[in-house]
Amino acid sequence: MSWMISEASLTVLSAVGTVATGAIAQLPPELVPIDTDPPLMRLTLFQAIVVGLIQGFTEFLPISSTAHIKVIPVLLGWGDPGIAFTAVIQLGSIGAILWYFWKDLVQVTTGTVKAIARYDHRSKDFRLGMGIILGTIPIVVFGLMVKILISDFDRSPLRNMASIAIASIVMSGLMAIAELFCRHKRDFDSLGMRDGIWMGFSQALAIIPGVSRSGATLTAGLFMGLERATAARFSFLLGIPAITLAGLVELRSLLDVETSNIGILPTVAGVIAAAISSYISIVWLLRFLQNHTTWIFVWYRLAFGIAILGGIAIKVVENI
Repeated sequence: MSWMISEASLTVLSAVGTVATGAIAQLPPELVPIDTDPPLMRLTLFQAIVVGLIQGFTEFLPISSTAHIKVIPVLLGWGDPGIAFTAVIQLGSIGAILWYFWKDLVQVTTGTVKAIARYDHRSKDFRLGMGIILGTIPIVVFGLMVKILISDFDRSPLRNMASIAIASIVMSGLMAIAELFCRHKRDFDSLGMRDGIWMGFSQALAIIPGVSRSGATLTAGLFMGLERATAARFSFLLGIPAITLAGLVELRSLLDVETSNIGILPTVAGVIAAAISSYISIVWLLRFLQNHTTWIFVWYRLAFGIAILGGIAIKVVENI
């Protein structure tokens, strides 16, 4: 019965992308994306460090790092750092998560290999390892589709301020539902391939800025009845392949001096800043969720989205 409830709830989660994009068509004129083609910002060393810190502190919190990396620099008048720089500085976050979870990763990897050799498909490490592998496939597929079908995703309506706000509000509602109606009893030892698959599909929604990779996966984990700290821990492990692949794919284009809007030094500084702040964020969140609910993030996301829409409505915030 609990799995039936979880799967039905997660089906609702998969509708976030549709809601976030469809709602834009219903916006009043002042909230409709303006017809502009703003250049991406050319980051100074200081700006790159600030953006790196924003990335690190928000990557693993369920509030959308991509949204904050765009919104905060735009509000400061710096412009949009762009997808490439955003993806590359996530490598700093990957360094932090590898550092923190190194023993877990070694155990899961070696345990999975041994289980395959013994044909022990019931092994806990095998189930967890395969869950991470299978859970990575959806975001890879959707990411490739975006690359192929949307040639200029940097300026896509999915990345404008109104879309970010709407996605943030919708996700706050889903997280609230998960807190109110789901039991959070399952521990880390209960994780398996099915959990990885469900979380993988929710992770794919993070392609839409404002959804939040960690927010979508954490919410999915809550719907599946996982303990809050367990859901966060599995979300971190699941994100390692996805974030690494995204960063490596964009690294080449970012370091192309003919097309990049960011220099090598600011990029390196941004990655280092992201690594340090990411480690702090991981430690804090795991400790916080051991004794607290996610309501603080629910209210933050709701306020964040409403503030952006309000700013657009009164023409204080440009909908770019």
